[in-house]
Amino acid sequence: MPDLFHLLCPVFCPVTRLRCSRARRLGLALCLGALLLGSLPQAARAQPVIPAAPYADAQRLIASGELALAQQRLEQWLQERPTDPQARLLLGVVLTNRGDTEGARQIYESLTQAYPELPEPYNNLAVLQAAQGRLPEARAALESAIRFNPDYATAHRNLGDVYAHLALGHWQRALTLQPDSPGLAERLRALRELLGAAPPR
Repeated sequence: MPDLFHLLCPVFCPVTRLRCSRARRLGLALCLGALLLGSLPQAARAQPVIPAAPYADAQRLIASGELALAQQRLEQWLQERPTDPQARLLLGVVLTNRGDTEGARQIYESLTQAYPELPEPYNNLAVLQAAQGRLPEARAALESAIRFNPDYATAHRNLGDVYAHLALGHWQRALTLQPDSPGLAERLRALRELLGAAPPR
């Protein structure tokens, strides 16, 4: 089964798997890593680097499953630095893994509004939407990521995966409406095998 919905972030960025069953079936991945410094607005770049930033520690805690502690560290940091995009992104990942998808959604959407040029929040938002079966919205989020960074190969790959799942639904509907459509059953079977999708019951 291919690995679908890959992260849209630098290749050195670690990822975390969603813990819900639908997300596991889709092979979703959330971006955890450092945001590209050059893509931040000038005001954000001008902020001094603070060695005590909890990013690496939070990533380690997330990877080891210590989500409550990771959330505590990030929220403490954000009390004094509420606009820190990296910490907010990581907090969204923590909330997603703890099952608070609504809280994570609010964080990702606020990041797309505050930092619309960053592709990572769009990706993580698309992951949530795809896991809920909201593929058209996931497509729109990924298209936004590509619009702001056309050179993200993984963004194009993710968008292709979304299109493939959308095609699966349309082909299933077409076969229901016209069972004798030439070659459609074979194409549908091949796409199901590619995506690892079970036939409808």
